[in-house]
Amino acid sequence: MAKAAILEKPGEGLVIGEIAVADPLPHEVLIDTRACGLCHSDLHFIDGAYPHALPLVPGHEAAGVVRAVGSEVKTVKPGDHVVTCLSAFCGHCEFCVTGRMALCLGGDTRRGKGQAPRLTRDGGEPVMQLLNLSAFAEQMLIHEHACVAIDKDMPLDRAAVIGCAVTTGAGAVFNACKLVPGETVAVIGCGGVGLATINAARIAGAGKVIAVDPLPEKRALAETLGATHTVDALADDAAEQVVRIAGDGVDHAIEAVGRQASADLAVKVLRRGGTATILGMMPLDCKVGLGAMDLLSGKKLQGAIMGMNHFPVDLPRLVDFYMRGLLDLDTIIAERIPLEEINAGFDKMRAGHSARSVIVFD
Repeated sequence: MAKAAILEKPGEGLVIGEIAVADPLPHEVLIDTRACGLCHSDLHFIDGAYPHALPLVPGHEAAGVVRAVGSEVKTVKPGDHVVTCLSAFCGHCEFCVTGRMALCLGGDTRRGKGQAPRLTRDGGEPVMQLLNLSAFAEQMLIHEHACVAIDKDMPLDRAAVIGCAVTTGAGAVFNACKLVPGETVAVIGCGGVGLATINAARIAGAGKVIAVDPLPEKRALAETLGATHTVDALADDAAEQVVRIAGDGVDHAIEAVGRQASADLAVKVLRRGGTATILGMMPLDCKVGLGAMDLLSGKKLQGAIMGMNHFPVDLPRLVDFYMRGLLDLDTIIAERIPLEEINAGFDKMRAGHSARSVIVFD
């Protein structure tokens, strides 16, 4: 049995309980969870903004140690330190074979209808798995293509945030935007993903990195992580400020919070030929668009799920960036908490004043 934080009913927080974790099937990996970040994407499900079958164990930004592997697993072995990633890939669909692994629907990475569930409780009741992971638990049972081995010298609490926030933010810069050194970037929203985006823009050699957020403390964190300029997102002239700082608008505007107003702002601050990239999980009824003059100016709008990562390659490189002092994960992590304080951690996220909270398992 493993202790886990379980969502019984949206809007009522998580309940700490016990779950049973099955033995690994041939392509599955059993992991002792060591750390898991609290991500706003989890909150969408916990608060009911996005529907999901229940009961559910959320959590998807995690790192741990492999306990056991299935008979066909070739990528990791017991004792390996691993980071998990929600964009599990099958390896043979059109998206995978054309290098767009983050778009793989991962059908082969889940158990089929005729197979026993990975997680159960109370004598066999199935417990749903969030995004193939369910990391708010002492153990995870996942497909081998949902994790990657990393350097054992890497601290696992820092490694956890690479699994979502940093992969998404850095991936947006390196993969989706293909940022060229000297280009200007505006990052709208300075939570975990936004801060990682800013850090990656600095690593990539961006000319100006403009952080846009309503909270002074978040803007201060952004400066620590590499922002050259900051703008109050609630200022009446926020868009004009960004355009003025950049000279004639930015080459890349990256939305990292998931709100209509911030997505619209991303489009407004683009220069001719610029690209707006939306990373945040928008409310399901939101639409973002380009006007006629935007199109005539060669502007582009794109989504970039999980930063369009190639995580078996990207994650070890991001670990290496941290170990070499290039990637700043310490500033992104605001606090480390036990599983029992998870609801308080999400309350802090709702308040919006701090960066990442990370659950650490003994």
